[in-house]
Amino acid sequence: MSEHQTMSAEEFQNQYSDDQESQDFEQDLQDRLDTNETSLITEDNQFANLHGELEEAREQLLSIRDFIRFSVTQLRNYDVVVAQGTTDEFAEASAIVLHSLSLDWAANEQILDCRLTMSEKQLVLSLLEERIAERKPLSYLINLAYFCDLPFYVDERVLIPRSPIAELIRQQFHPYFDVNELAKPLGATINGQPAVFYDHGLDMKQLSQPERILDLCTGSGCIAIALATRFVDALVDAVDIDKGALEVTMVNVDHHDLGHQVNVIESDLFAKIPAENQYELIVTNPPYVDAAIMADLPPEFLYEPEHALAAGQDGLDLVHRILFEAPEYLSPEGLLVCEVGDSEWALRQAYPDIQFDWLKFALGGHGIFAITFDELMAHHELFAHYVQLLDNSQ
Repeated sequence: MSEHQTMSAEEFQNQYSDDQESQDFEQDLQDRLDTNETSLITEDNQFANLHGELEEAREQLLSIRDFIRFSVTQLRNYDVVVAQGTTDEFAEASAIVLHSLSLDWAANEQILDCRLTMSEKQLVLSLLEERIAERKPLSYLINLAYFCDLPFYVDERVLIPRSPIAELIRQQFHPYFDVNELAKPLGATINGQPAVFYDHGLDMKQLSQPERILDLCTGSGCIAIALATRFVDALVDAVDIDKGALEVTMVNVDHHDLGHQVNVIESDLFAKIPAENQYELIVTNPPYVDAAIMADLPPEFLYEPEHALAAGQDGLDLVHRILFEAPEYLSPEGLLVCEVGDSEWALRQAYPDIQFDWLKFALGGHGIFAITFDELMAHHELFAHYVQLLDNSQ
């Protein structure tokens, strides 16, 4: 795969629908959904009233505000899981309505009382019905997700962007690195004073901005692209093992016109990255869901690629390898930022003597740590031990 090879979203969709591997993927996805015992589509006739409720809404409701309120109620009534991109039913309902009307998702308050035509009502209610009945995540229904204030094309080959790492990117990892005018403080405005940078818990080093950045397990490319827009003088390598995911990455790189700055690499973690590549910043959001959680995922999550979620019994199979291999690619002043989500507890148990720097987030989120080159080297033998255990168990 050429580092400069890109394709439009339309070209990608055409290839996606014709490619045999993609057809096999779709069949596997359908099999997973068909055998899911918790599927709500046929369970207890619970959709018996849905069509009547939608028809009543079509006849009685008038404004954008009405349809947002109605959508929130229906999402809650039918126990739709809202957890991929947002956890807020109001935000999801607003996106359903405003996207159907080709309006900005952050529409001005004054527009909310505008009335809808019958055809517009149909567009809104059709999307809402599909979201409820299929339990398919909204971002997959509309092939759109936002991350770090940027739009991204997504489909079932990649996870829906939702990492709290966006906060760190917005602030250019302050205060570990120096910041410039592109950094966006997240702290609250107090007594009319300008907002300050939020204290995520990073070491205060104020090093020069990174010249080379690695986004490991890039998926849709959202983290790599967001990094490129905040660190405009840096070269960013976007790495993933999955070819399908990288095709989506290239769609997004092309859309944001960042082919000159973001290099796409197909690699199993660091395997195909030249050792001479020394990064001042490595950011990784690898698969980290443990076996117990994987066995009890709600229907919405079954649409996401399983290999992008699952990571062994305790969710740490890839994290152990990343910690062991990272020093070979991280500069002596570099920083590794890694997300492990709910597997934070398992990581603490695996390495009780290591004081990981667990970061705080203004907008919610947990399970993300930062670690320096020196800290990685100080515990290198311990990380090697766990990798050896993994190798022996396979």
